[in-house]
Amino acid sequence: MKIPAKTFFWAPRILGILAICFISMFALDAFQPDMTLWEQLRDFLMHLIPTFILLAIFLLAWKKELLGGIIFIAIGLVLTPLIYIHNYNMNGSVWMSLGIIVMITFPFILMGVLFIIDHKINKTE
Repeated sequence: MKIPAKTFFWAPRILGILAICFISMFALDAFQPDMTLWEQLRDFLMHLIPTFILLAIFLLAWKKELLGGIIFIAIGLVLTPLIYIHNYNMNGSVWMSLGIIVMITFPFILMGVLFIIDHKINKTE
């Protein structure tokens, strides 16, 4: 069974939108009742800095699939041990820490691979 080329065009883009939205949800912890509105908005925008960076890379990858794919794979591979160690130190569970890795960094690695596959398909057509 041959997978249509459009699948490799849309799969990384849809996955990217979903993954960036998921990462953005972590910024919601900036809203706390003991802070003023301006402090909450300031913290919220600071928590969204990773989202803005990922969004810029995502827009680059939309047009330059190979470069964007390589960057997303690098982001996923570099952040995996850092996030694992941080979560393992917090919860002491290997399995929980691996689950967090699967949810946070694996989508970016997969998205990078899919962008590179899309680039290879478009290059040969």
